[in-house]
Amino acid sequence: MTNKKHKLKKDALWGYIFILVPLTTFIVFTLYPVISAAVTSFQHYKPLKTTWVGFDNYLSAFKNALFYKALKNTLVYTIFAVPISMFLSFSISLFILPFKKRTQTVFKAVFYLPAIASGVALSFVWKWIYDPLPTGLLNSVLRIFGISSQNWLGSSKTAMVSLIIMAVFSGLGTSIIIYIAALLGIDSTYYEAADIDGASFFQKVRYIVWPMVKPTTVFLAITGVINGFQSFQNAYLMTGGGPDNATTMAGLLIFNRAFKYFEYGEACAQALILAVIIAVFAVFQFKLSANDVEY
Repeated sequence: MTNKKHKLKKDALWGYIFILVPLTTFIVFTLYPVISAAVTSFQHYKPLKTTWVGFDNYLSAFKNALFYKALKNTLVYTIFAVPISMFLSFSISLFILPFKKRTQTVFKAVFYLPAIASGVALSFVWKWIYDPLPTGLLNSVLRIFGISSQNWLGSSKTAMVSLIIMAVFSGLGTSIIIYIAALLGIDSTYYEAADIDGASFFQKVRYIVWPMVKPTTVFLAITGVINGFQSFQNAYLMTGGGPDNATTMAGLLIFNRAFKYFEYGEACAQALILAVIIAVFAVFQFKLSANDVEY
């Protein structure tokens, strides 16, 4: 009995040793920055002199018209980019599924390739696609059909649409991989029974495929909304928030507030407000979408 207890304690010790590294990483790079940001949000932070200002940073954020515009831009970006990306990913996954495994692998590799590329590299490629000069890829294609060149990233009418299109086509790969994995997990007997009943392709999708992949859809929707609200890189590299702040996202505004204007306290307050908004949206979306989902 003593030896058994000793072995259990030894196993428990090794368990703590194995989780020590990821736990330390979480504390140092996630938990501590969050706590530090929360504290800083109540301060007027200066490297050599910091003063407590209470809720002044939060009041300043709520009085800032640009903060509301950035939240609106982020919401528009997320509302359009996430559903379109999910619809295309689901449709492409259905298209790929009937092929043989080797052909599926080729398609998955092609669609997943942008996901492994550097975000900076992707931004430069898309800047060339949207180049306002006639040499830009998109304008070159439009010129074939007699359509004049457009300043896609330089016009407030098209800049946000351009970023949404970029986000959709750059992020399909991961969703396609996840959807195909979910589709392959559906028991073939469902399809066999549907064939016996004479169900069409769209009826199979509606009554078999869609309900079976709903947990996957909920997961992709929630993670997509979170990533959409945290968007920063595309706007920073492609437009810098312009023109006329038409593409200024909340993440970009927070970045500029902290590292361009050195208002660290207000930047932390805006970041925490954004975190609360994301949490509310995620919980609401989960409650709305997962009522009839079985896990």
